[in-house]
Amino acid sequence: MTHSPVRPSDSLSEVRYEIRGELAKRAHELEKVGYEIIKLNIGNPGRFGFRTPETMRLAMIENLGASEAYCDQKGVFPAREAIVMHQQNRGVMNVTAEEVFIGNGVSELTDLTLRALLNPGDEVLVPSPDYPLWTAATILNGGIAVHYPCRPDNKFMPDPEEVESLITNRTRAIVVINPNNPTGAVYDRERLEALARIAEKHSLLIMADEIYDQMTYDQTEFIPMATLVHDTLCATYSGLSKVYRACGYRVGWVVFSGENQHADDYLNGVELLAALRLCANVPGQWAVQTALGGFQSVNELVSPGGRLHRSRQAILDGAASSKYLELVKPTGSMFAFPGVKTATLPKFDDHQFALDLLEHKHVLVVPGNSFNVPYRTHFRITTLPDDETIREVFKRIEELLDDYCQ
Repeated sequence: MTHSPVRPSDSLSEVRYEIRGELAKRAHELEKVGYEIIKLNIGNPGRFGFRTPETMRLAMIENLGASEAYCDQKGVFPAREAIVMHQQNRGVMNVTAEEVFIGNGVSELTDLTLRALLNPGDEVLVPSPDYPLWTAATILNGGIAVHYPCRPDNKFMPDPEEVESLITNRTRAIVVINPNNPTGAVYDRERLEALARIAEKHSLLIMADEIYDQMTYDQTEFIPMATLVHDTLCATYSGLSKVYRACGYRVGWVVFSGENQHADDYLNGVELLAALRLCANVPGQWAVQTALGGFQSVNELVSPGGRLHRSRQAILDGAASSKYLELVKPTGSMFAFPGVKTATLPKFDDHQFALDLLEHKHVLVVPGNSFNVPYRTHFRITTLPDDETIREVFKRIEELLDDYCQ
């Protein structure tokens, strides 16, 4: 009997996620035959020796007995109340627990909130480079991702006038990733205020991905987008994965603020989708109150002398000493986005470089074109390894680029 092939959805042809794609699979194959691979492709703190704060683990353990039943589709109430208080401490006053939805990480909530928003052909303005889930989730929910450029020569900052020029009658939302993944850029108040006024002028939803909100360096100020958006709806996304080093707990949240009186139907749609998946992982939610209300250990990690600060400095030093690399200094997040000097390496291809670096130097990075940019000159690395490992990585990168020149 001849079987017809099982065809995937056509929508997947436009979806990319090289962070865990072909190169990551090849790295796994190399590991199986005995090679040690330095993996810089993903921001996964637990793989680099970072531990979730003990108080969070204890809070989860102590509430396991209350975790065996489904909870409310929006999440357990003490966790949502803690998120409200956290928002109030950041200056966002017009929210209650009813405007908070807890999900299985920000990834699920990105998909869920876009699904509730989009009709086929609707447009979402997404930064380029972006965290590719935003583009993928837009496409998979029938929308069109329209990328607004955040160029290297502008320190990866968006130009608000350019953003506004891309708005059409099908535009529904503007995505703002700040601090930015993959570039590490942190946006200034003036730029964020301009984006807020644009969204208000055109009645667009602001979708503010702020999961790296406490990971900033050099006294860089982080401005919560929700403090600037008043006359349109703002969705703020965050979670336990990065700042609190609890990726495996799969706890994220979205908080709706701003002008929500005309958003009842949309918010009811979000709640319907939340109910359809019953609820988010319950045990991890019990760690939220302790996380947000307790000692913020991330401050030590990003301060001078802290491990993340030292690792970031090793990246800055590695790029500065390279004959081939240039780097816009990352002032936030746990990533850097180096590029090559095209005058020195005019034929550089980011994907081929990432493949060669893996095969010959046993280092896994993510090629820059995976982040929806039109150029092939950059790559992303995480700042999570210790500084000694990062120095070794840049030594191997320089050796490979020397080989390219020869």
